[in-house]
Amino acid sequence: MPFHHGKAKPTTAEQLMRSRFSAYFFRRVEYLVDTTHPDTRSKNLKKDLEDTIDQVNWSYLSIVDVVHGGKDDKTGKVEFVADYYVNGELHQLKERSRFRKFKGAWKYLDGKQ
Repeated sequence: MPFHHGKAKPTTAEQLMRSRFSAYFFRRVEYLVDTTHPDTRSKNLKKDLEDTIDQVNWSYLSIVDVVHGGKDDKTGKVEFVADYYVNGELHQLKERSRFRKFKGAWKYLDGKQ
């Protein structure tokens, strides 16, 4: 929550990944927009999130692998599996996310499923 309220910033790509998962769980749209890298942030991201964020209930995050993304790195990758429910049905999202620092702060760049 300190990240969501601007009281601290993630110092690693994994911290940002975990905080973004929590932001989806708690429906913190502004945080998700703010932590998306400007190079890949769509102009409609905020509206798209507001329109869809209540359709999914996130429940569990497992980090599978982390490559770089430490406090002294400029880029990193985090592979994860996230469980979520849509209309009461369990689903899983498996993704290898890329992160890159922007003005000294970690940002989500993109991911491959």
